[in-house]
Amino acid sequence: MFGEVIDFNFEYNDKPEPGSVLVSEPFLADDYFSRSVIFLCDHHDEGSFGFVLNKFVDNDVNDFVQDFPETGSKVSLGGPVDTSNLFYIHDLGDEIPNSVPSSKGLFIGGDFKALTALLREQPEKAKHIRFFIGYSGWDKGQLRKELREKSWIVLNDVSKERILDALDEDIWKNMMEKLGGKFKVMSQFPLNPSDN
Repeated sequence: MFGEVIDFNFEYNDKPEPGSVLVSEPFLADDYFSRSVIFLCDHHDEGSFGFVLNKFVDNDVNDFVQDFPETGSKVSLGGPVDTSNLFYIHDLGDEIPNSVPSSKGLFIGGDFKALTALLREQPEKAKHIRFFIGYSGWDKGQLRKELREKSWIVLNDVSKERILDALDEDIWKNMMEKLGGKFKVMSQFPLNPSDN
């Protein structure tokens, strides 16, 4: 009589692994994680960590680091843990010594002096790096619990180019729309349902 009933169960079949992306459910009531997209750098039985991709601070990296090349690189608020430190991911591999491999050809951190020298000589490489203040971390079993509570869906087919794209501030909405069906409908929900 009223058309098709849509199942708004916030669930998807991918399982978390290093390189996964977590997409928060539309009404997650948390300052850091409301409508957030997180790149999961590491995930194992003892815990998980990653960086929020779509929450930005008003400063670029030069406001946090003295004598850093003027790249105009935006800085994301990576999460509520260790917010006094600057972190970064990149796809430059051995060009930045001591980088830690993650997944999808992405690396975590590395020798910051080497990074600075590289960007001073080749500023165009800045598009291969994402900077974060703080990170998101889960203790043993915590992420599994949040997934059971349907706080997140897990996507395993997100490209490294998408993860490194600091210009897509609407990545949460764009990913929800790309999933189609009920997720596309959910992407249109107001943050506060009473605003509808």
